[in-house]
Amino acid sequence: MTDPTKIDRILAHATRAPSSHNTQPWLFRVGPDRIDLLADRTRALPVNDPEDRELTISCACALMSLRVAAAAEGLGSGVTLLPDSDDNDLLARVDLRGAPDAELAVLASVIDLRQTHRVRFEDRPVDSDHITALSRAAQAENARFAPLHSAEKRHAAADLVATGDAALWDDARWRRELAQWMHPRRKGDGLTLPWLAIPLAQAVVRSFDMGGGVAAHDAELAEASPLLAVLATDGDSTRDWLQAGQALQRVLLTGVRAGLQASYLNQPVQVSHLRPRLNALIGDAGLPQVLLRMGYTQDRLTPSPRRPVSDCVVSDEMA
Repeated sequence: MTDPTKIDRILAHATRAPSSHNTQPWLFRVGPDRIDLLADRTRALPVNDPEDRELTISCACALMSLRVAAAAEGLGSGVTLLPDSDDNDLLARVDLRGAPDAELAVLASVIDLRQTHRVRFEDRPVDSDHITALSRAAQAENARFAPLHSAEKRHAAADLVATGDAALWDDARWRRELAQWMHPRRKGDGLTLPWLAIPLAQAVVRSFDMGGGVAAHDAELAEASPLLAVLATDGDSTRDWLQAGQALQRVLLTGVRAGLQASYLNQPVQVSHLRPRLNALIGDAGLPQVLLRMGYTQDRLTPSPRRPVSDCVVSDEMA
């Protein structure tokens, strides 16, 4: 039986993973020498993510952090994806027996340092050795990391981001969903704002299409990013999404070890008719799952809030 204090530390690290709108759509079920990862679909975003693709990727980011933390505790981290065909919410089972993965264990020290960086990075290119390390991190999880090196491709991707912003903000349902996830920090999830500002911010987001201004800002961020890259998979099944999320978090943690942070410009993936155009920019690298920007920064951002670990743990009867 695995030491319960180790389990607590592992789960605390797992919940530091990134998620869309900081929804934290994961649940964990602890058994003898194993941890199950389940999707919490009460935290889904039906307008932004109608197929639960991003929800699944977010859960898989937590799965990677769980594997990393288990390895750092000297435990095994063997993963079985989708272990029960009759339970669509059971995404993965982690076997804590066996030898720890040394390559994963070294990433544990940076889990708490990873933060989504939504402003400009330092104005210097990303070292080629670091890009190679990011590519290998993705490959280790059966995904591909495809940088958009040329100015032509970066400009095309920035145009797709701006077009995606315009389409999303034009949708009143999408704006209402975004407003619903604006929360005070004390709630422990969502897009945090000072609580006095939330009613006004929600009213503005619900009522006004701000797509033009947001599009211009995001396009500028895309073009100015030292590294703009697509994370891609072979297919678009639940298993592919689980591979994408694990690859994404492994890439992010590998980047933090090199002094890099990241943020996401996923509009060309979220707006379905734009996805083939993003796909064309990466050729045969696969199907785009995430568009991310990366760069160096010395900034230490305030960590996004997280729910108590106890809120994310369920018993066999509840799952």
